[in-house]
Amino acid sequence: MTEGRRPGADTRAGGRAAPLGLLTLLAVALVSINLRPGATSIGAVLAELETGVGVSPAVAGVLTALPGLCFGVLGATAVPLSRRWGLTGTICLGLALVVLGLGLRVLTGSTVPFVVLSAAALGGMAVGNVLVPAWIKRQPGAGVRLMTIYSTGLTVGGASGAALSAPVTATGAGWRGALGLWAGVAATALVAWLLVARRERGTVLPGGSGLPTGQLVRSPTAVALTVLFGMQSMNAYVQFGWLPQIYRDAGLSATSAGLLTGSLTATGIVGGLLMPTVIHRSRTLTPWMVGFGVLAVLGYTGLLLAPAALPWLWVAVLGLSGWAFPTVIALLTARSRRPEVTAGLSGFVQPIGYLFAAAGPFLVGLIHSWTGDWQLVLVLLALSGVPLAVAGVRAARPVFVDDELGPPTLEDAPV
Repeated sequence: MTEGRRPGADTRAGGRAAPLGLLTLLAVALVSINLRPGATSIGAVLAELETGVGVSPAVAGVLTALPGLCFGVLGATAVPLSRRWGLTGTICLGLALVVLGLGLRVLTGSTVPFVVLSAAALGGMAVGNVLVPAWIKRQPGAGVRLMTIYSTGLTVGGASGAALSAPVTATGAGWRGALGLWAGVAATALVAWLLVARRERGTVLPGGSGLPTGQLVRSPTAVALTVLFGMQSMNAYVQFGWLPQIYRDAGLSATSAGLLTGSLTATGIVGGLLMPTVIHRSRTLTPWMVGFGVLAVLGYTGLLLAPAALPWLWVAVLGLSGWAFPTVIALLTARSRRPEVTAGLSGFVQPIGYLFAAAGPFLVGLIHSWTGDWQLVLVLLALSGVPLAVAGVRAARPVFVDDELGPPTLEDAPV
């Protein structure tokens, strides 16, 4: 049995690729593109928000930490909600929150409503983060193609939110136009998913969708995936938040530092296109997992020893290490047999992982302010490559979480 093919193969329809309708493709593409821009579009217009809604430096810090917190805390509600409303219905509910939150926050003129509405939109995105992989698992024989679209769309959406805010603001649309744009884009995703819901006519997830957290803790694969997701997410958020300043402190210009950080996203898009197929076809994933950890160590070591000498090399190395993200996203479906287990696994792995992501940039800021330089920060970040690799190697084993949890009980039987 191979590490990549058997656990990732669809257990229905003989593993054959089923024909995918245009609506299915559009629904997955649109939802994935809309699960990040509401978070990443804020950074480029913080100065305008200070004037527009009175955002102080303290509130700016809250806004930058809010995505990780909301993805972690509110993502935990997705699976319980899906037991009542079904996978598709709950994804529609999440997208409705995204549309309302992003649309209404640009109409406000004060800080508190802006933060509250931002949190509502991020909560809707958190629901999609958790449930879309389980919905994809329900599509017979289409998992690899849909996960490729999904993981790539997440990266493209995140990059677009960050890249388009400043140019749209400069056209005269202002920060309201730059941020409100994404409410319109999310509305197109909501329409597509309402059509999917109409087609499915209320199909719900089996009653066992809410796997207790204590049950998943007993799965070594689920724990390994959680550590892998958490370490990768923490590194990604630290890189997006602090890498530009690390380069600027090394003597590079603000423009160069921004371009270098932006190239991380371009590398991630390639990983999103490639890794779901690698997982499906590879005989073993262990070399990839070890490689992700080694590359993290090398990238941060390079930043520590010679940040300005070969800046593009260190970004390229860290970008390749970041392919752990589309890998762990794809493994949520590849390491589970049943959609309800996929939903429970996603609802276990992602909320905990995003709490790592929220804590990472905050702790980096504290350590940097305490030491006055980046040396200790970069040493600790380099060491994070070790648990990244160890967890990845364990997650690479050809094991289904379903099998580690034992046979389904009567509670887990479809209703």
